[in-house]
Amino acid sequence: AENPTPEQAMTWLREGNGRFTANQATNPNSGTDRVSEVAAGQHPFATVLSCADSRVPVERVFDRGVGDLFVVRVAGNVSGESETGTIEYGVGHLHTPLLVVMGHTACGAVNAAASGAELHGAVAKLVARIQPSIEQARAQYPELQPDQITPIAVRLNVMNSIENLLTTSDEIRELVGKGELSIVGAVYDLNSGRVHFLGEHPAQTALLPGKAEPQTAAAKPTPAPAQAEHADAEPVAHEH
Repeated sequence: AENPTPEQAMTWLREGNGRFTANQATNPNSGTDRVSEVAAGQHPFATVLSCADSRVPVERVFDRGVGDLFVVRVAGNVSGESETGTIEYGVGHLHTPLLVVMGHTACGAVNAAASGAELHGAVAKLVARIQPSIEQARAQYPELQPDQITPIAVRLNVMNSIENLLTTSDEIRELVGKGELSIVGAVYDLNSGRVHFLGEHPAQTALLPGKAEPQTAAAKPTPAPAQAEHADAEPVAHEH
């Protein structure tokens, strides 16, 4: 379907990741016939902002093929100006009903920010975008060591990327406000291949047009795997 609902798009992603993790991938839409089919125009069903890490091949982990996903990949899945503009194209021009912002376990960019590694050039500027998530994690869990901060900060960084998109992009904010777009966070597990969906930004309502001033801090993350599984079962899109 060219115009699936956010719920339908989520179902396709969940089912695809289920096949991938069960080693039962079907690799749909991956042949030259599909290449020819979509050459005249694309109708992806989801936009995904993901880390550029080579171990997170987005189409493969969701068992999708050519023309299915509009993927933006950048170290640390940050939402700078270029990423935001690309996402606006996906959700605004291509009309994908779903935007997934996906981080991953043991993210090198997040770990670099957490450990205070000495960085130079453009990499330093990129990692600086992750620093607020590190500071939030430290404030919420002051007892944790730097290596223990990373799992918390990965989730916070996902939510902060979503918050940045909602606060800097009028188009994204309006699409969510009109119920035409759902934005959900996710974390990919490098060990299992499983995508854990985190649901919407906890302060999304406040970030939409005509609402109160945005909350600057994302909700306290739930680092325990059991809680992560629980979050995976939460509804994705609210009715408007």
